[in-house]
Amino acid sequence: MVARRHWRISVVFLSFLAAGLAPQCAGAPVNKSELCAGCHSGKWESYRRTGMGRSFYRPTPENMVGDFTTGFTYFHAASESYFTMLRRDGQYFQRRHQVDAAGKPVNVVEKRIDYVMGSGNHARTYLHRTPAGTLLELPLGWYAEKGGYFAMNPGYDRADHEGFRRAISYDCMFCHNAYPAIPAGHEQPQARPVYEGALPEGIDCERCHGSGDRHMKLAGSRAKAQEVRAAIVNPARLSAERQMETCMVCHLETTSFPLPNAILRYDRGPFSFRPGEPMGDFLLTFDHAPGAGREDKFEIVNAAYRLRRSACFVKSKGKMLCTTCHDPHDVPRGEAAARHYTAVCRQCHGSALDRQTAAGKHPGGGDCAGCHMPKRRTEDVVHSAATDHFIQRRLPAGDLLAERPERHESGALAYRGPVALYYPESLPATRENDLYLAVAQVKQNSNPVAGLSQLAAAMKKDPPRRAEFFLDLAEALERSGRLPDAVPVYRQAVERDPNLAPAVQKLGTALRRSGQPAESLKHLERAASLAPSDALTWHELGLTLSAVGRPQEAAAAIGKAIERDPDLPEAHNNLGLIRLAQGAVAPAEAALREAIRIKPDYADARGNLASLLAGADRFAEAREQYEAALRRRPGDAATRYNYAMLLGRDGRYDEAQRELEAALLANAGFADAHQLLADLLAARAQWGEAIPHYRQALALQPGSAAARLGLGTALAASGAPREAIPHLQAAAAAADPGIRQRAAALLQSLQRAP
Repeated sequence: MVARRHWRISVVFLSFLAAGLAPQCAGAPVNKSELCAGCHSGKWESYRRTGMGRSFYRPTPENMVGDFTTGFTYFHAASESYFTMLRRDGQYFQRRHQVDAAGKPVNVVEKRIDYVMGSGNHARTYLHRTPAGTLLELPLGWYAEKGGYFAMNPGYDRADHEGFRRAISYDCMFCHNAYPAIPAGHEQPQARPVYEGALPEGIDCERCHGSGDRHMKLAGSRAKAQEVRAAIVNPARLSAERQMETCMVCHLETTSFPLPNAILRYDRGPFSFRPGEPMGDFLLTFDHAPGAGREDKFEIVNAAYRLRRSACFVKSKGKMLCTTCHDPHDVPRGEAAARHYTAVCRQCHGSALDRQTAAGKHPGGGDCAGCHMPKRRTEDVVHSAATDHFIQRRLPAGDLLAERPERHESGALAYRGPVALYYPESLPATRENDLYLAVAQVKQNSNPVAGLSQLAAAMKKDPPRRAEFFLDLAEALERSGRLPDAVPVYRQAVERDPNLAPAVQKLGTALRRSGQPAESLKHLERAASLAPSDALTWHELGLTLSAVGRPQEAAAAIGKAIERDPDLPEAHNNLGLIRLAQGAVAPAEAALREAIRIKPDYADARGNLASLLAGADRFAEAREQYEAALRRRPGDAATRYNYAMLLGRDGRYDEAQRELEAALLANAGFADAHQLLADLLAARAQWGEAIPHYRQALALQPGSAAARLGLGTALAASGAPREAIPHLQAAAAAADPGIRQRAAALLQSLQRAP
């Protein structure tokens, strides 16, 4: 039997060698699970049908669901966008368009679907792979509820969603696939998520069993069976804690809303975890503070988190594991699942259940999970319902499947409070652990004030060697509006690791924003040499070159940003502004329109395009862009001011007045808006209404000769010549000859008056 098994695996090796698929390191993209099938065909066949086995794959006619053949279109009202699913020449696409005032399609974006993430048990997300090797999430997803339907992916049901620009991060890929290959240097924190070569398809055997290279090598030799088994991780032979961690590293997400829920240790690469090692050596998991009102949250990926609250789990004292109920190689469905899980429950509760049923204290039936672990609608993926792994004595009240709107935790709705360590439950009191506990407070701005003090104190007490902690502190200071304090901390990060590209880039950006463009330039050029494929770095370099008066080089740098990431709307917008300043109106317009095509809710780009069109006397087009910008950002005082000027030029004074009044509601300290509104009112002889706005403009800008002239004119016209004279005398001494002449003429007329 042993010799026969060895011969069998050898044939498998030979077949893969012939195909050029020899076993490689754990980070290789080859699906080595197929090699495992040589000896473990039964488990391999059943596992590939599980959700984990179908977690990531290329689209084919056999595995795609939903209508791709008739041009199905989904309208998303919040973003005024239409999404169409297409199949063309054997490939799958997702297309977005909007319609202009004439009803014609505009802002069209189409991306090929290169991969599908998600088994489809609950949902499928469609991904596009860029030429640069990044993966982008497409906005429209598919959900299994109600027989299957298309709807917006989580986080996209809003006006200002990310469109076709949301990158699939390394931590996202870590739990949805096997180990992909990534470029050298991308193990660094904050590295851009880039994937090399062919991607693996599905969570493979090595994710739970570790590298199989030595195991397969020994299995192909005449090694003893015990030695062959010892060369691979069998989670069943691990301690209960390590067994649970093999599952929890992906299934313990405390929340998907901003917190953070986990921090990868800075000396670990994103795909470096191996089963059998302590999970806390790889990442630390955090939760909302106790008593914060988030204790009963129910989200799509917190099965282990909910299970750990259950009395069954707590009272088992470590004996209850995920594998107590689940065989990861074979997941039953339907009636078979109900029978299986009920049988598991009866292992502990069977006798008591029989007694209670006989006494009429418990209903009969064979579906324990249906009452004690019911399906509930998740809070973060609102189009999906999942089994609640918090095992409860009684079915919770209310309609657990009631539909709910998507919740967005940002701005005033974001969590603001302490961030608590969740797993491991405690940490040794070391310098590094104290720093991570403090970093968790500020990483996503959950506890900014207390967290900043905590992190600064920890770093002052015992300055760390790693640059990443200084980077965390600097970013937290900048988010809190303390840019001058952040700059020296960015410097310390770069001093500790001059090759940490994100730190060098952010130091350069902070210097530019703090009015030090010459020094900024030096660091951003260095950042571009460290990370030449990073589009954001080239974009920042372009902005700095523009700030030091080198527009041609600025345009070239931003062009490099666009080459590396054609979907970066800010780069197109800023290139448009540079071209406009150079007098190249047509290229400027093209760049601004491209920014809007990529990001239709980009209010700045729409406002800039509107101003360009207004300058070219293209009133109708300019008006459309101003109104589109204001629908997306109604509190933008500057855009309302510019729109008012356009309306005034076209003689639409009532509309112009409304825009200026709205601008001042948004920003009462907007001196130019007070001035323009006062001028508009004065032109209509509404002197009494104009005077307060002239006074306010003058209070905000005491040196404004135009405000002096306007106020003097209004006072004189409203019957207060004595009060008008000092203002007119000041205006008559202005540098502007036009203002001087008008003020002098009015003074003369007042002096001649009886």
